[in-house]
Amino acid sequence: MASSAIAPTSAPFINKKELGFSALSSSSPFSIQRCKRTTVSKKICSVMAPQQSERKPATTGSVKTGMTMTEKILARASEKPQLSPGENVWVNVDILMTHDVCGPGSIGIFKKEFGQDAKVWDREKIVIIPDHYIFTSDERANRNVDILRDFCTEQNIKYFYDIKDLSNFKANPDYKGVCHVALAQEGHCRPGEVLLGTDSHTCTAGAFGQFATGIGNTDAGFVLGTGKLLLKVPPTLRFIMDGEMSDYIMAKDLILQPLKQPPGPHLTSGTSWARVPLGYLPQFVPIIGEISVAGATYKAMEFVGTTVESLNMEERMTLCNMVVEAGGKNGLVPADTTTYKYLEDKTSVPYEPVYSDAQARYLSEYRFDISKLEPLVAKPHSPDNRALARECKDVKIDRVYIGSCTGGKTEDFMAAAKLFLASGKKVKVPTFLVPATQKVWLDIYTLPVPGSGGKTCSQIFEEAGCDTPASPSCGACLGGPKDTYARMNEPKASYLLAPQVCVSTTNRNFPGRMGHKEGQIYLASPYTAAASALTGYVTDPREFLQ
Repeated sequence: MASSAIAPTSAPFINKKELGFSALSSSSPFSIQRCKRTTVSKKICSVMAPQQSERKPATTGSVKTGMTMTEKILARASEKPQLSPGENVWVNVDILMTHDVCGPGSIGIFKKEFGQDAKVWDREKIVIIPDHYIFTSDERANRNVDILRDFCTEQNIKYFYDIKDLSNFKANPDYKGVCHVALAQEGHCRPGEVLLGTDSHTCTAGAFGQFATGIGNTDAGFVLGTGKLLLKVPPTLRFIMDGEMSDYIMAKDLILQPLKQPPGPHLTSGTSWARVPLGYLPQFVPIIGEISVAGATYKAMEFVGTTVESLNMEERMTLCNMVVEAGGKNGLVPADTTTYKYLEDKTSVPYEPVYSDAQARYLSEYRFDISKLEPLVAKPHSPDNRALARECKDVKIDRVYIGSCTGGKTEDFMAAAKLFLASGKKVKVPTFLVPATQKVWLDIYTLPVPGSGGKTCSQIFEEAGCDTPASPSCGACLGGPKDTYARMNEPKASYLLAPQVCVSTTNRNFPGRMGHKEGQIYLASPYTAAASALTGYVTDPREFLQ
């Protein structure tokens, strides 16, 4: 894949080691003029057409320095005319989300610090979604949901997606499922806003052109009481993806890209591709694979380009979901007509999209030609342990898991069904299907798969010999209590010491992630997961899709 790392066309390349953003002074060529603060409008940026190629920098008073999307959103939320990376600002939060794992702790801190009888800052801006440890007999897990329910009743929280009957999720119309997918489906994700959640994959919502990031229980307890949080403005890494995606490639492959050592000079840790001669660029330049699981620590990752524009909203969510696997503070995709169409029937709350200025300054920019990308996996035990799927064809597997916030959306199951249909074969290993939300579960049973003659995903899955789609939740992605469906509890057999090997559409493969500390997890797209289920080995989906 032809690729290059480029410096911004409208502003000089800024290396963080050469210039500390937080220490800009009047003597610096990049100095920022300060405005006298009189009346500051919250709407500091005008709404621009999504397809507009040439954008003027935002201007407020005498300030004419261009800003990135992240900087603009945080400027609006902090009522500042201008922000630069490294600044610390008090941000007004638009939405706070918590769930059954972190909610009780956040509530406990809120009550301890603000008082047992204190009221939350805004009952309509708090979204509470039980989703992680739901379908279990574990008393402590069930107690967590009880704590959420009592708190929501006490505070009259408007958006509490409760579940009471654990034996039949369909008997609970309020229950949704995985928080990150439910937030989008219920209209809580809106361009230009700030969404915080007590879950590291809250960054998923950046697909809607908003600042979305995970926070801890202590921060969440403070937000519950004040609606504010002190945040440091992150610098932005910009990823420009162009080229037509092949039929066997999905967003999971875009974010799971392998690093191939280029000929010539070897790169050392911390080397920027912007410093590498063009003649030495590798065939495949990665995102997480190139910058590693820490390469974007406390940085925004902005995704643009024709490839990104061609993605539907669920695929954009997959892309942003995994920025945290590179240490990213948040990920963003600029809002466009695809975004607006998705939101049409989901929210009546007005929102104001923002876009990076042409003069915006990025820490680094990376350009990719996606047209030559091959299907990928992340080998145990790290999301940046990349390999081509075809290079792992000799890895025998014991099971396949299709689900989670990353790989349990409607489009993910449609992709798996499409591959099963094309193959006409049955799976050779147990294949577990866990829809992210109740809506996804319904889609599996009602929406016809294109080219199937009217068959639904559920019919194709049954014909292929998969397990019946389970109750929507996070399932075994995080491990959970021992009776969690599809959890990797034991080795292959009592007389074997070898751990189980699983191909999974989830987002992490650290030791113990799906329940067993010795489990071997290969992260993959739904296409690759389905292909692997049919062979019993890690398999390139092109074996069935070409």
